[in-house]
Amino acid sequence: MMLLVIDVGNTNTKLGVYDAERLVASSRLTTRREQTADEYGVYTQTLLRDRGVDPMDIGGVALSSTVPRVEGTLQEMARRYFGVDAVVAEPGVNLPVPTLVDYPREVGPDRLVKVMAAVRLYTPPLIIVDFGTATVFDCVSPRGEFIGGAIAPGIAIATEALTAKAARLFRVELTRPKEAIGRNTVTNIQSGIIYGYAGLVDGLVERMRAEMEGSVTVVATGGLVSLIQPVAASIQVVNPHLTLEGLRIVYALAMPPSAGGQA
Repeated sequence: MMLLVIDVGNTNTKLGVYDAERLVASSRLTTRREQTADEYGVYTQTLLRDRGVDPMDIGGVALSSTVPRVEGTLQEMARRYFGVDAVVAEPGVNLPVPTLVDYPREVGPDRLVKVMAAVRLYTPPLIIVDFGTATVFDCVSPRGEFIGGAIAPGIAIATEALTAKAARLFRVELTRPKEAIGRNTVTNIQSGIIYGYAGLVDGLVERMRAEMEGSVTVVATGGLVSLIQPVAASIQVVNPHLTLEGLRIVYALAMPPSAGGQA
């Protein structure tokens, strides 16, 4: 039996297929709130076949979503196309992460899924930096507790806002320029975004480390991690599939061993 895991973000949806604890396929698509269960089902089955996975081999689905409308659609897809009820990551239900913040119910399931995976894979204390629609920092105590973090505008959002609001600026390819001092408009924007975000990461991590116990490990993930990792000195570990690994663990904890659960 293989496990299909789906992480629905505001901008992108990431899919992965696990054979036991091994990730054998992954893909990313644009999150579309208007897509139907049938459209998602046909796409997913086609994707699986393209990756050499027989859809009939999928025996379980685990799901995390920050978009409620898409969550319901994908639950329907799981039932209709794979004949299973999806295990949905829910704080307080199947995400056993101690949460030491002012309002625990405000913490998104995607953040706790990442914390679960990071605590299993690395030794706390931890700072997890996710480069997605937003740039999100999750702090984990030496005892594996989620103690808070920070949320900054994502790299793509910041770039779009800059070019939309400044009449004489235009969209550029987000690549690392050779020098911090840009010599033209393109390299000026690239420097401000790439090196600017590296400075944001390093600065916030330094402040957070000063407020945390122990020797903190910084783990980076997310679709845009490859842009910043080479220039952010504070990043120690890169795991682009951290949320998918967390969903695998959520499913394993929710299902008995006879049904394929194995954390």
